[in-house]
Amino acid sequence: MNIEVKNQIAIVREPGVLITSGPSAVELLAAVRYETGCSAIVLFKEQLDESFFRLSTGLAGEVLQKFVNYQVKLAIVGDFSGYTSKPLRDFIRESNEGRHICFQSGEDAALAWLERVGA
Repeated sequence: MNIEVKNQIAIVREPGVLITSGPSAVELLAAVRYETGCSAIVLFKEQLDESFFRLSTGLAGEVLQKFVNYQVKLAIVGDFSGYTSKPLRDFIRESNEGRHICFQSGEDAALAWLERVGA
């Protein structure tokens, strides 16, 4: 897997969709932890199945709960402005107010957030 490590944060640079379910999230978590020892990960929006961004599918909740359960902080990088769903926008805002999951528009902002929350 193509992973870059910066300041104990794993940036997954593998192209394509990596997370399509809760089990695929756990598989990614295990691979990153095994290869890097990091407990903070940066993923890109394109690495998540598009159904992740339709809250009614339950995929976002299932996947993000895996990160919380395994005590791995996650920053998701991408342009989320095209999503007009109020529940999704609220979900993103509330996640960004926490200390486990965040959605950022750029990689530098994601790294800064993870460093700030103690990655």
